[in-house]
Amino acid sequence: MNFDGSPFIVIWETTQACDLACAHCRAEAQPLPLPGELTPHEGLNLIDQIAALDAKICVLSGGDPLKRSDLTALIRHGKQRGLRMGTIPAATPRLTESVVRDLKAAGLDQMALSLDFSAAEAHDRFRGVEGAFAKVIEAVDWAHRASLPLQINTVVSALNVRDLDGLIALVQRLGIVFWEVFFLVPVGRGNAVPGLAASQYEEVFARLYTLSRTVPFLIKVTEGMHYRRFCLQRQRAEGFATPSRNGYGPHGSIGISPQSVNAGKGHVFISSVGDVYPSGFLPLSVGNIRQSSLAQLYREAPVMHELRQPNRLKGRCGVCEFRTICGGSRARAYALTGDYLAEDPSCTYQSVLHRAVSSSTV
Repeated sequence: MNFDGSPFIVIWETTQACDLACAHCRAEAQPLPLPGELTPHEGLNLIDQIAALDAKICVLSGGDPLKRSDLTALIRHGKQRGLRMGTIPAATPRLTESVVRDLKAAGLDQMALSLDFSAAEAHDRFRGVEGAFAKVIEAVDWAHRASLPLQINTVVSALNVRDLDGLIALVQRLGIVFWEVFFLVPVGRGNAVPGLAASQYEEVFARLYTLSRTVPFLIKVTEGMHYRRFCLQRQRAEGFATPSRNGYGPHGSIGISPQSVNAGKGHVFISSVGDVYPSGFLPLSVGNIRQSSLAQLYREAPVMHELRQPNRLKGRCGVCEFRTICGGSRARAYALTGDYLAEDPSCTYQSVLHRAVSSSTV
């Protein structure tokens, strides 16, 4: 794919309304939708624009997308336009077996559920509602009964990194096709959640890489772009070829891109009121779909252009030989430095050029 023209994945925050109170919530979601939320008609039009962009995957997120009464209609329309559709319902009483069956009947390709701790009490505390863990485990069974491919999302932070082995053991028992591991970006309520030290990323990467060799599901890392660098280094050392991907995963589920996806580079995010961002974790709006087309904003916005040019990166990222396949988390760089082109502080890697420059200045 040419990411200058088309994103691999589009995330639409269908609503900010949600009955959970997650400690890390980027959107700082609340029970009621924001004024000015995109209407059902505008939602269908947005999906048309996503399809016209030749995007591969459309994820209907939130908030809680089940707060939208037109969710199944949006999924059905996306499938009619040739998109692979995913959604991420919140673990609340709105999520029932009947709802899961309806999502499957509408053509949903993959449903994601969130699990952040291996024990119910800790997970519920993180998500802000008692019973959230039990609801997820219940919904896992519903998804299997409906033959709906299942994804688990996990946010890794300093709060749960010591529970990683427990989480791995848990997700291996759930019959999933996809585990998406998010590394905390300090935005929204996530500002109050401690992140990992740079060295801890490498430790988690090593555990995920080893796991990926033995499990029947895909492991995708989000906002830990240097995992691609880590994997490439390990594969080279072990004599393995880098596996290619075509957007499809186990059992025909949603897969991962054959190219490096980053904010504004293969990835675009639309808020519940139509504002367009490079990603949901990089809160720099490039416009609104009520005034400009999604294609124009993705392809022509200056911020988007800059994010797709690895040679514009600064610091260690700018001189790193892996800057094209990695590029660092632009969202984390912005959150921690105020500059979306700055080096990613969560990476320990010292490139050959950076080591040479550092030695010459000593």
